[in-house]
Amino acid sequence: MDKLHLQHMLESIYQELLPSLQIESVNPHNPVKVNYLPEPWRLLGTGNYAAVVYHPDHPDLVVKIYAPGRPGFEEEVEVYHRLGTHPAFSECFYAKEGFLILKRLYGVTLYNCMHLGLRIPKQVIRDIDAALDYARHRGLYPHDIHGRNVMMHEGRGLVVDISDFLDEQTCSKWNNLKKAYYWLYLPFLYPLRLRVPYFVLDIVRKGYRFVASFKSFCHRLFQMLPHR
Repeated sequence: MDKLHLQHMLESIYQELLPSLQIESVNPHNPVKVNYLPEPWRLLGTGNYAAVVYHPDHPDLVVKIYAPGRPGFEEEVEVYHRLGTHPAFSECFYAKEGFLILKRLYGVTLYNCMHLGLRIPKQVIRDIDAALDYARHRGLYPHDIHGRNVMMHEGRGLVVDISDFLDEQTCSKWNNLKKAYYWLYLPFLYPLRLRVPYFVLDIVRKGYRFVASFKSFCHRLFQMLPHR
């Protein structure tokens, strides 16, 4: 990263973006809300912890800004430190005061691929698998990998959100997504290139969350029962 380029970016962040930006987290289980974003900044996306924006003069960089009160900033900085440079992940160039400057990843999330009817080749799944294995070898724990956190670009797979990679708790989201890909998507949806409405995708997402929460509750309840 060119130091002069980074310095110009920082000046724009501190002079234009941060003084006027209005961002809040209404529900920790839903994406944050950006109530006001000053010109000429553009919103690229939102997650449960933070929003990602970019400046038209610096299109290859993004700024990830955590909403007030949302945890995880220090952990995400540590994750990027461990990851270093890898083609399937972004790269952190600066991190301070609740925001990170990252290399921009171009592509379409697998969630949006389903909505748009874009075919997702097996190579995308293989790339993501390889990237997650790389992260494990760097002492990380790939977590919360779902359709909105992975992307496809020119037939290759990318991992967008690594903010929970220090969470050692077992997470089955990616394995479940792969099962759905091989058992449902490839034999039925892939040949037809069906476009799935967002409301259907949202029903599936919320249904999965409910089932996962119910299974977790039953597991905890079983552990509390006396065993002979």
